[in-house]
Amino acid sequence: MPMTPRASPSRRRFRPSLWPTLGLLLLVAATVALGNWQRQRAYDKQSLRDQYEAASHAPPLAIDATLVVSDPAGLRFRAVRAEGVYDAAHQLLIDNKVHAGQAGFDVVAPLKLGQGEGYLLVDRGWVAQGRSRAALPQVPPPSGVVVVDGRINLPPARYLELGADSNAGPVRENLDIARIATSSGLPLLPFIVEQTKDAGDGLVRDWPAPDFGIEQHKSYMVQWYSLAGLGVVLWLALNWRMEKGDDAASR
Repeated sequence: MPMTPRASPSRRRFRPSLWPTLGLLLLVAATVALGNWQRQRAYDKQSLRDQYEAASHAPPLAIDATLVVSDPAGLRFRAVRAEGVYDAAHQLLIDNKVHAGQAGFDVVAPLKLGQGEGYLLVDRGWVAQGRSRAALPQVPPPSGVVVVDGRINLPPARYLELGADSNAGPVRENLDIARIATSSGLPLLPFIVEQTKDAGDGLVRDWPAPDFGIEQHKSYMVQWYSLAGLGVVLWLALNWRMEKGDDAASR
């Protein structure tokens, strides 16, 4: 009596194809590179926060005309004390500064240090703008020898410039030490001091602790690495293909 043919069971075989594999390699290379970049950013920000914590516990650094600065970044956030005379003629207003939702200016003035030729830029604080752009606030620096307490900071290395920043007049769009030194002809130290001690001049001196964004970089790092892992899992799943067995009948 003839037997009914019986189909062989289906089997799965791993058979990756060329183009999906190349696409996966590109995806993994890009996402891992982005994850590594975010990891490095988190490491750099952690180093900066460690520097901030160390500087906040260090004694104030005395700044005078003899100070030689080879590494401005290494002095960032350091508490300082400087003595000198303000150069009122070269005081500037840094535009587009907002405090408590109100537009205004940062008031920045050069401080001549002692008997030497060195000058230090001091951010004296924030002042609200007037009713119109034509009426600039009048906040002259104190005359005579003053003692300034503050902390060292560095202006942004990159900034958005909406138009050509004029080198004439007191209002500047950005705080660029090199430009200010060129336009004023003053030998400025390569950092700025944010004044912390109240001078009774009505300026707002609110210098919050920096938001280093370390956790945000770590979160982005995990997302990029996870995307790379997901791509590998999908590639493996899609390349295990179902194949039918031999349909030859056994008799």
